[in-house]
Amino acid sequence: SIFYGPPGCGKTTLASIIAGTTHSAFVQLNAVTSGVADVRKVIADAQERRAYGQSTYLLLDECHRWNKAQSDSILPAIEEGLIRFIGSTTENPMISMTPAIVSRCRVFAFRPLTDQNVRAILLSAIADRERGLGDMNVHIDVDALSHIVRVANGDVRSALNALELAALTTPTGRDGIHITLSVAEESIQKPVVRCDDTLFYDMLSAFCKSLRGSDSDAALFWFSRLLYAGADPRMLARRIIAHASEDVGLANPIAMLQAVAAGQALELIGMPEARLPLSQAIIAICESPKSNSVVCAIDAAMAD
Repeated sequence: SIFYGPPGCGKTTLASIIAGTTHSAFVQLNAVTSGVADVRKVIADAQERRAYGQSTYLLLDECHRWNKAQSDSILPAIEEGLIRFIGSTTENPMISMTPAIVSRCRVFAFRPLTDQNVRAILLSAIADRERGLGDMNVHIDVDALSHIVRVANGDVRSALNALELAALTTPTGRDGIHITLSVAEESIQKPVVRCDDTLFYDMLSAFCKSLRGSDSDAALFWFSRLLYAGADPRMLARRIIAHASEDVGLANPIAMLQAVAAGQALELIGMPEARLPLSQAIIAICESPKSNSVVCAIDAAMAD
């Protein structure tokens, strides 16, 4: 099986539960650090266990990071049933994994936990004396709890880590540990958003296509997402100016004026204030009628 979904939604936990309830051996590898030699050892150990009637589950975290050679090394064991394979990934396995593995697995898509789920888990962790913070006498304000739940955005691992950090760094008072909103804000900073080279250019492409496709909501979303990930706003301003001429052009010449003015505003006042004129220019381009007459004309002239 392949468990596919966002971080902190229970993929690894469910795999552990499956192995535990079936009384099987549970082996966990990470695709980033493991290689063919690790797989061979897992297979050899599984063969020994099978002689005593015990099955072996292999959980492979970040399974999309395995190359073809690593994937091929475990295929015979999967086909034979020697290894019960569970891959865990945050990436779409249809794109990021070798077809040989995916074709032999059933893909289960996990969704982020709801705010109600995360809230219930946090309250359970506060009360649980055996596996949680019950012995620490933790009290959390309603607004502090709501803040952790909101910022976690379905990632219960992030929420639990923030709760634990808040409890461990807050001095114990006469009534125990009191977690306020300010403590919660320090404990769960804004979530880290992945943005490698491939994803960056995918997001930039989505931003440009949203401008061209007259979808202002999508364009503002990708603009925000790129800024959040640390993209240079000057690069985004250049794209806005280019699309004002390439996609809107003579259908609404004012769009070019707004785009250039937004670029100048960025140089004059900087971020974060310049996000407003940039957003105004984005909306203007998206909502304007479109014409490619300018780009067609210059392309024809260049061809001649």
